[in-house]
Amino acid sequence: MAQSLISAPQPEAVEAGARVLKQGGNAVDAAITCALVQGVVDPQMCGVAGFGSLQLYLPAAGHHYCIDFHGKAPGAVQDDMWQHLIEGEAPDGFGFILRGQVNDVGYQSVTIPGSLKAYFQAQTQHGTMDWADIVQPAIEWARRGSIVRPQMVHFWNVEDGSGRAQTRDRLRFSETGRRVYFNQDGSLKKLGQTLLNTDLAHCLTRIAEDGADVFYQGEIAEHIAADMADHGGLLTLDDLKTYETTASEPLWGTYRGFKLSTNQPPGGGVMLVEMLNMLEHFDLQKMGHNSTDYIQVVTEVMKRATSDKDKFVGDPTFVDVPLARLCSKEHAAAMAAAIKRGERGSVARLNQVESSKTTHVAVVDAAGNAVSMTHSLGMPSGVITNGLGFMYNGCMGVFDPRPGNADSLAPGKSRFSSLCPTIVFEEDKPCLVVGAPGGTQIAMGILQSILNVIDHDMDMQQAVSAPRFSATSSAIDVSNRIPRDTTLPLEQAGYEVRRSPQSFAFSLVHGIQIRDGKMNGGADPGGDGMAMMVETG
Repeated sequence: MAQSLISAPQPEAVEAGARVLKQGGNAVDAAITCALVQGVVDPQMCGVAGFGSLQLYLPAAGHHYCIDFHGKAPGAVQDDMWQHLIEGEAPDGFGFILRGQVNDVGYQSVTIPGSLKAYFQAQTQHGTMDWADIVQPAIEWARRGSIVRPQMVHFWNVEDGSGRAQTRDRLRFSETGRRVYFNQDGSLKKLGQTLLNTDLAHCLTRIAEDGADVFYQGEIAEHIAADMADHGGLLTLDDLKTYETTASEPLWGTYRGFKLSTNQPPGGGVMLVEMLNMLEHFDLQKMGHNSTDYIQVVTEVMKRATSDKDKFVGDPTFVDVPLARLCSKEHAAAMAAAIKRGERGSVARLNQVESSKTTHVAVVDAAGNAVSMTHSLGMPSGVITNGLGFMYNGCMGVFDPRPGNADSLAPGKSRFSSLCPTIVFEEDKPCLVVGAPGGTQIAMGILQSILNVIDHDMDMQQAVSAPRFSATSSAIDVSNRIPRDTTLPLEQAGYEVRRSPQSFAFSLVHGIQIRDGKMNGGADPGGDGMAMMVETG
């Protein structure tokens, strides 16, 4: 029997993708089916009005490339239009807090969405099934309803004290949101209740019939543009008509004899390559997994990569990103030497905010095709156009409202994101297909999962389940499963250690490992998802 495997944070979406594989679809068909269902059953994590990054590896067809579909700032933006409203910045670099939350929730928070165009391009160019059949499972879930799962309840009710809009306020922002996500008595729906979104079912039916064009230049596009104009939004019909995804060669790196392919800026692959280059200079296996020394070294590496990202990495169409230097072994060696000398990195932030409103899907089919895709709404805008059912991204919140910086506002510009769907190769054959949601914790979670496999000989499920830590600011953040005896020496040495109340924290990594010709999958237990094996033939 031939084997395929799919892993994602939503069981309903995994089942839909697995069913496509059983029906003879390939990895691309399964991934896009899964993605569309994710947008229905976990609608604040992703959707047709979101953004993301997709890596395709199709060896028999000779294709291996990435599709970047980040949200782009509408043509109406100006670089200084929000400068006077700044109240703070996220400690992990995931956006800014503005007075009135104008960049965070509501019509001005929406960037030009790219998700549906990328889904359609990938599937119609590389899939084997009809587009309408790929969309149908999502239509069915929207029509019959899906249940509220534990991870959704947590996300809807979390009180993070960040200064951003709370998720429940995003959910009640629109008429559709109040109908879909709240009970008749005004209470937010609870665990196990049903979300029914017939407007989304009708919208997806039109997309199934007419493809992505209906969203970007047809009837749906006109509906979107009219709603934006009526409510002071920045997004226009011309923005939708002119939006294009970007196809690029993968960004390559090496680590202890393995090769890895990841995405180009404005994605987060550069951080992953840079961190692995630095860590080659340390014997992590000898230190011991999650030992005090191990945490100190890896977090010092994280801080240096974060600082480089903040200074140099943005949309390469607008910013001259020194990619060759950042990814060079020489640059990594110099930073590793500084760490060995005891020099500590620092990352300055203005405030305390973090976001993880993202999701992922990883698929490897029996023919060896592999897809790794991370897609998101960023910080959901709360906006749902009457009659369409989907929530728009809120990605204007992650642009820098200060002119002159790598991620400052500009028309048509994409902002850096930590999304980095990655494939690791051993002797030119994939051995890991991995990715994660989790804001700027994405690269940190993927990094540790790769280290867990290569340096600590874990399988995929062990690798994504092991306790994680992070340093996207000057502090060291640790999950609550890392013993206090391990972190106490760091505190005594003068580090600020922040303990997460969550046992599972710092992104939700999902992946597939191929070892000795056999696959095993991992689904981060911090979420509700699963990895499913499919046998065919």
